[in-house]
Amino acid sequence: MKLTKKSHACIRLEKDGRTLVIDPGTFSEEDAAVGADAILVTHEHLDHFNEDRLRAGMEASPGAEIWTLKSVAEQISAAFPGRVHTVGHGDTFTAAGFDVQVHGELHAVIHPDIPRITNVGYLIDGGKVFHPGDALTVPDRPVETLMLPVMAPWNKIAEVIEYVRELKPQRAYDIHDALLTDLARPIYDNQIGALGGAEHLRLTPGSSAEV
Repeated sequence: MKLTKKSHACIRLEKDGRTLVIDPGTFSEEDAAVGADAILVTHEHLDHFNEDRLRAGMEASPGAEIWTLKSVAEQISAAFPGRVHTVGHGDTFTAAGFDVQVHGELHAVIHPDIPRITNVGYLIDGGKVFHPGDALTVPDRPVETLMLPVMAPWNKIAEVIEYVRELKPQRAYDIHDALLTDLARPIYDNQIGALGGAEHLRLTPGSSAEV
């Protein structure tokens, strides 16, 4: 399948002429979800869920559907009756020809004083790609391509490296990187690449790779 990186945490997957988009948020391009046959959202934070981005995608493709957790579905389902599906940990479904398994339940801890919200990750086509959202969730099966949340208010580089070590993917592509400056990128590239034990890669927004 073709993997295209959009800004921050959003990615597009294309296979057999169909397109799946994950997490078109506020930091992603305005047309991040346009052209999608299916859209997945991991949680309600604005950098992963932007209602305008979802509406643009749904209105551009009348057959498009959304799969997401309850907190997001409640905000968008009334606008698109029958096209928004609520999912949770352990669920499986097919979206735009992609087989999807749902893993995880809670957002990573930002601070003990901040209540944790729900968060789910999506394992695509039996482990071809895994997008964990904002959590370091470990699926119950091998992952070929990990979308790695490399820099966030809730993580540090040691945790990111240990996550790659635990999952042992064939390759890890950076996501959740809009707050990472160009000055810091070589540090992250060198340390994750040297210590993670997997091929560590980065795509600029708009660029693609075959996975």
